[in-house]
Amino acid sequence: MQRVALYAGSFDPITNGHSDLIRRSLSFVDRLVVAVASNVSKQTLFTPEERTDLIRAAVESDPRVEVQHFTGLTVDFAKQIGVLMIIRGLRAASDFEYEYQMALMNRHLAPEMETVFMVPSLDTTYISSSLVREVARFHGDVSSLVHPAVEAALLRKFPKT
Repeated sequence: MQRVALYAGSFDPITNGHSDLIRRSLSFVDRLVVAVASNVSKQTLFTPEERTDLIRAAVESDPRVEVQHFTGLTVDFAKQIGVLMIIRGLRAASDFEYEYQMALMNRHLAPEMETVFMVPSLDTTYISSSLVREVARFHGDVSSLVHPAVEAALLRKFPKT
């Protein structure tokens, strides 16, 4: 039986921190579904289609990684695709309270679902999509924070004038 997990997020854009979690999760799952969430309360820089394409570029077409887009509750999407494990990243202690509450709600909605928390590698702990967007907006160097395809997409969104 194949071990399949879901790693869902807004990925606006995918960072080297996200890629690190994807790569490391593949050491204990056979297949990973990376799911781009549409969050109606968030104003995103990239469209869902752009984010999906950027994730595919960042994972460099690893056949063990499937990229999809979804709307609604993560736990409902997990049920829909037959996944029983959700992977969540914890960058800092401040993330824990929110993520813990979400994991408990997911357990309430789907008792069979497990949430696995992963901490980032030390060299990616400080990277967040919002910080990457901010640095790119002001034409800072993001080359060490994101895949080259993401860097190019950010340069198109924030061209130097």
